[in-house]
Amino acid sequence: MLARWCACRWLVATGIAVCATPAAALPAFDEVRADFRPSDTLILSREGEVLQRLRTDATVRRGQWVPLADVSPALRQALVLSEDKRFFEHSGVDWRAATAAAWGNLWNQRTRGASTITMQLAGLLDGDWRQGPGGRTVPQKLGQTVAAQVLDRRWRKDQILEAYLNLVPFRGELVGIDALSRTLFGKAAHALDDREAAVAAALVRAPNARPALVAQRACGVLRDMQPPATTGAVRVDCEALDVFATAALQRRAFDASEGVAPHLARYALRQRAGSASIAAGQATAPVPERVSTTLRAPLQRFAVQSLQQHLRELRGRNVEDGAVLVLDNATGEVLAWVGSSGQLSQASEVDGVLAARQPGSTLKPFLYAQAMAERRLTAASLVDDSPAQISTASGLYIPQNYDRQFKGWVSVRTALAASLNVPAVRTLVMVTPDAFHRQLAAAGMPLRETGDYFGYSLALGSPEVPLLHLTNAYRTLANGGRASPVAPTLANGGRASPVAPTLANGGRASPTTARPAPRFTQALDTSAAFIVGDILADGNARARTFGTDSVLATRFWSAVKTGTSKDMRDNWAVGWSARYTVGVWVGNASGAAMHDVSGTSGAAPVWAAVMGFLHAREPSRPPRPPGALVRAPVRFGSGADSPQPLEAARDEWFVPGTQQSLFAIDSIAKNQDSASAGALKSLKNSAAATFAVPDAPGARITAPAAGSVIALDPDIPPASQRLQFVAGPAAAGADLRWRIGGKPLGRGARVAWLPWPGRHVVQLTDGQGRVLDEIRIEVRGAGVAPAGPQPGRS
Repeated sequence: MLARWCACRWLVATGIAVCATPAAALPAFDEVRADFRPSDTLILSREGEVLQRLRTDATVRRGQWVPLADVSPALRQALVLSEDKRFFEHSGVDWRAATAAAWGNLWNQRTRGASTITMQLAGLLDGDWRQGPGGRTVPQKLGQTVAAQVLDRRWRKDQILEAYLNLVPFRGELVGIDALSRTLFGKAAHALDDREAAVAAALVRAPNARPALVAQRACGVLRDMQPPATTGAVRVDCEALDVFATAALQRRAFDASEGVAPHLARYALRQRAGSASIAAGQATAPVPERVSTTLRAPLQRFAVQSLQQHLRELRGRNVEDGAVLVLDNATGEVLAWVGSSGQLSQASEVDGVLAARQPGSTLKPFLYAQAMAERRLTAASLVDDSPAQISTASGLYIPQNYDRQFKGWVSVRTALAASLNVPAVRTLVMVTPDAFHRQLAAAGMPLRETGDYFGYSLALGSPEVPLLHLTNAYRTLANGGRASPVAPTLANGGRASPVAPTLANGGRASPTTARPAPRFTQALDTSAAFIVGDILADGNARARTFGTDSVLATRFWSAVKTGTSKDMRDNWAVGWSARYTVGVWVGNASGAAMHDVSGTSGAAPVWAAVMGFLHAREPSRPPRPPGALVRAPVRFGSGADSPQPLEAARDEWFVPGTQQSLFAIDSIAKNQDSASAGALKSLKNSAAATFAVPDAPGARITAPAAGSVIALDPDIPPASQRLQFVAGPAAAGADLRWRIGGKPLGRGARVAWLPWPGRHVVQLTDGQGRVLDEIRIEVRGAGVAPAGPQPGRS
C-alpha cells in the first residue's frame, strides 16, 4: 500500500511539472471576454437600441455575454451549491473533496466528483484538458489541476464565476446562461427564480439527461438552497418540479431571429462582411457581435406598424406584402427599411426593398424632366390626350388613361400631376426610349435590357426596378438633379458611437461622429428637376385624376407620385419633403394580382402616414428655385369645342430660354378639331331630326384598328375603364348596332365599352343584323367586372 501511495505522489509531481508550462499560457479574463462570440448578432439603431437579433452561427446556440451582476442571486447560489460548495474558500482545487474522492476510488466507493468550478473553467478554456467520451486521462486531470490554481491566482472569484456561467454547455446546442434562460424559461438571466435556477444548475451536471433525472437533481439543489432556519419547515414539491422541468426542457422560446428589421439586418451583415473582407484582404470576415446602423428606432417601428395596419385594412383585396424605405436627402442614409409585412405574408423572407418590380407611372417624372431639359417641352406646353395607336414591331400599342377617358389638350403640368398615360407615351416618342433609358441609368436605375427592348411601354414603367433604386432616384429629384449612391446602413463602420438625443417622433438624432459627405454627380438638369418637384407638389394640377381631397395632400410641402404596374401586381407611392425621401411598395411577393387596389388606396396611405410621422414636429418648406430658373405668367388658348381657355391662366416655371406667354393649339390641330366637332354636330342634328334611320352599307369600324392590342393601365379605377368604338365614314344618320362576342353592346356611330382581358371579336351591324364590318382585338391587363352580365367577356 505504501509503495502504491509513493508511486502516486511521484506521478502527481511529474505531471505537475509537465503541465506547468501550458497552464501558464492561460488567457486573461479580458481576453476571454473579448474573444467571446454569440451565435446571434445584434443590429442596433443609431440611438443604440436593438432593432434585430439575427442568428449567425448554426453550430451552437450562444447568447450574449452576461455580467455576473446581471445573473440572478438564486442562480449563483444554486450553481455553487451544486458544483462547488467551497468555491469561495479554496484556491482553485478543493483538496478536501479530492482526497475524499481518491480515498473512495481506492476502496471502490462511489463518491461525488472533486472537479471545482475553476477546474471546469480551465477545461472550457483549453481543449487539451476537456473531458472526452471515456473521461479524462491522468495527464488531463493533472493539467486541469495546475491550470485551476493558475486561474485562481490570476483571476478574481467573480470573474471565474462569470466566465463559467457564460461558457458552460447546458443542454443540446445551448451554451451559456443567456441562451439557456431565454430558450427554456423565456426570460433574461437576471429574472430566474429559485425553481428555474435549480433546474439550470442540475443541467450543468448532466446536460442531456432525461427530464425525470434533471428534476430529481434539481429537487436536491432546491432543498440545499433553503435557509438553515427553515429546513424541514418548507417542503419542496418535487412532483411539481418534475412537471415544471419536463415542460421547460421542451420549450424553445428563444427564436432564431426577432425584432423589427430582419431584412435590414441581413443586408447590413452582408455589407459589413464585404467591407471587412476588403479591408483584411480575405474572402470572409468574423461575424460581429453588434452592428450599429443609421436606422432610427422609433421611425422603424412606426413604419412597420403603419404597413401592417394598412394591409389589414386591405384584407379581402388579395394583397399581403409591402415594403417601406426612408432616406435622408442630404446624406443618403437609410433611416427606415421595412422589407415585408412579416406575419401577414406567406413569403416574409423576401425583401421587398431589394426585389425588382415594375414601377408603373413612377418613371414619368424623369421622362418629363428629360423632355424639359432637352427643351422639347415646358410645364405649360400643351400635349394631346387623345386616342393613340403607335406602331411597334409587335403590333399597335394603344395606351389608355387612368380613368379610361381622354382630356383632350392639357398642359404638361396637368399631364404629369394627373398621371395621364397617353401624353407620357407621346413624350417618349419625342425623347426616344434609348435616350430615356440612359437618363434612368444616370439617376441610379440601371436596367438590364436596352431601351429598344421595352419600347414605348418604358414611359409607363414596364422595366423592373427595386424600391431601393427607385427611392434613391427620387432623392435625386429632391437634391436638384444631383445623384449619389445610398449611404451604407452601417454607422461608423459598424461600431457603436455616441449619439445625440432622440426626438419623440424619430426626428433628428445623428451620431456625433461625422460621416464623410456623399459624392454627388449631376444626373438631371437642376431647373427641370425643380419644375418636376413643383408639379408633383401641386394639388390643383393633381385634382383632375385624384381629386382635391386626396391622401397625397399633406399639411406640409411634399412632392409625390403614385404608380401601378400591369395587372395590378405592384403599387407604389414615392415622394420627398425638404429633408426626407420615402418610398412605399404594396403588392404580393408571389407576383399575384391585387383586387381593385390603385395608387391612392394601396401604397399612398402608408406613404402619407410615414411622412406625417417624420414631420410631426419638423417643418418642410418648399425648396428655393435655382437662380437661372424663369417664372412668367402664361395664358392658354381655347379648345375646339369650347370658347373657354383650355386651362386657367397662371404663373409658370420655365427652363431658361423656353418661356412664352401664350400656349394654344396650332392651326392644323385647330382645323382638325373643328372638322371633328362639325361632323359630330351634324351627326347629332341628323339623329335628332330623322325618325326613319337609313341603312349604312358603307359604314366601317374606324377605331380601334383591326388587330389592336389594348394595354390597360391598372392605375385606372376599374369602374372608369372605357374603350371607344367609332364607325365611319357612312355612319352619320345610320342605324348601327355593335356586338362583342356575339352579344349586343350598343347603338350609334360611337359606343363606349368596359374592356376585359382576352381576345374579342367586334362586329358592326345594321338595323337588320347584317354584319357591316368585323375586327378582332386583344385586351391585356387587369380589370374587375361590375355586377351583372358583361357583354363581350370571353
